[in-house]
Amino acid sequence: MDFDKTILLDLVSMKMPFGKYKDRILCDLPAYYLEWFSAKGFPTGRLGMLLQTLFEIKTNGLESLLEPLKK
Repeated sequence: MDFDKTILLDLVSMKMPFGKYKDRILCDLPAYYLEWFSAKGFPTGRLGMLLQTLFEIKTNGLESLLEPLKK
């Protein structure tokens, strides 16, 4: 299975569409907010998948993967 390269690009360009951090770029969401989603349940669809991916990236200290992609 090939990795969908648009996932990382979306994490550095897509804005949170709702909630306390509405309009913040996904990669700039605080870890505790992602931890909250992890405990309560991620949204369905692509947004949920992106937030779950970002949670894994931040939990494992891999934010450096996103740095070269930021504009």
